[in-house]
Amino acid sequence: MAIPSNSTKTLKLNNGLSIPAVGLGTWQSTDEEAYNAVIAALKAGYRHIDTAYCYGNEEPVGRAIKDSGVPRKDIFITTKLWGTDHTRAEEGLDKSLKLLGLDYVDLFLMHWPVPMNPNGNHDKFPTLPDGKRDILLDWNFVDTYREMQKLVASGKTKAIGVSNFSITNLKKLLADSQITIKPVVNQVETHGYLPQHKLLEYAKENDIVLEAYSPLGSTGAPLLKDELVQELAKKNGISESTLLISWSVWRGIVVLPKSVTPSRIADNLKIIELSDEDGKKLNELASIRGEKRLVSPPWDPIVVFNDED
Repeated sequence: MAIPSNSTKTLKLNNGLSIPAVGLGTWQSTDEEAYNAVIAALKAGYRHIDTAYCYGNEEPVGRAIKDSGVPRKDIFITTKLWGTDHTRAEEGLDKSLKLLGLDYVDLFLMHWPVPMNPNGNHDKFPTLPDGKRDILLDWNFVDTYREMQKLVASGKTKAIGVSNFSITNLKKLLADSQITIKPVVNQVETHGYLPQHKLLEYAKENDIVLEAYSPLGSTGAPLLKDELVQELAKKNGISESTLLISWSVWRGIVVLPKSVTPSRIADNLKIIELSDEDGKKLNELASIRGEKRLVSPPWDPIVVFNDED
């Protein structure tokens, strides 16, 4: 029976930096929850914190990092460029740095490959009269990424990457002659019900690390109740969350479990060396239960997730 221990595993990025394989996700956390979760995580041994401008909690996340007593240089911090700042990437990063109270982040991601009206009727979710999101159609994510490339030389971020990119969109980005800095990561929804096998294979072939958000199945963590997950967790003498997080690490994926409960936060950092036998069983979970994408905002008319991927 395996004994879980705090993950110290890191993955090497294509720019030579290392990223901790397990980090704390902070999506859907209130200010107080985010502050307390980051404090608890850093106390438990986490050294990787993931946030975003759109989450609306960068200020408490940054305050917790400062109050934790853990040296800034020892923490890998990620934030993300929101759609309304696609045409002004540096301004978007500057806003995040100010809220976080930091001079730099370790990783700056394009949150979604969808540019929105920077002068619309809402800071984050501008809408058209018909209620659809106010999307820029004369600007695309390749334009945005070209602007993001300049930020590495500025020292305001050590690395750049993308999030919610399909194989189709990664190919479009990498094919552009003006892209000289390859994304170091692609952060996507991936879990037992959405394993993203093809995307993972493509990412590895192109030396891009895949990061998993919602690794337990997003709101309500439905995967923890799955019969096969419970069976394999019992077999290994570990919690269901430890099993699923260990599976992501076994696959070579950075995993970002989110919790606001100190005991669960601590448990989510603990992993085991998963056997290939159990890893392969979990790989097949979606083919048994059916694939389920749980996070899919309305971006009409932009197609973000391509069926062939």
